[in-house]
Amino acid sequence: MGKRIVGLIFLFSFSVFADESALSVDRAISNNIELAFPNDSNIQPDLSDFEVINFVLLSNETGERWAVVTFKNLSSGRRTVNEKHVLALLANGSRVYPSEFTEAFRGKEVKSVTINFSDSKFPILSVYSRT
Repeated sequence: MGKRIVGLIFLFSFSVFADESALSVDRAISNNIELAFPNDSNIQPDLSDFEVINFVLLSNETGERWAVVTFKNLSSGRRTVNEKHVLALLANGSRVYPSEFTEAFRGKEVKSVTINFSDSKFPILSVYSRT
């Protein structure tokens, strides 16, 4: 009997943990919204040939912040986007670089990439690049 209870508690705790770590889509925010947080430290993504076409924001109960970002390579040649080319703007006005990633693109190619922006109690409001 005791082993069954311990087993049930183990299964219950595992299912609770699994639910907290599962990502869900956050409410969609228009790409046309104007946000006016100061950027006193002038934190900017590196210049690149990549335009952010759109993004879908994801998070979970433990505070992980992710985004599925659709980039367009504006160059006619092969280019690689990485974590230095994109920033996220959080609801407290801070700007954060994503975890390390690289993705190669052919000339003019459009591709979606899932990017981890680490953990934060503040949600992501916007994801952007600089061309």
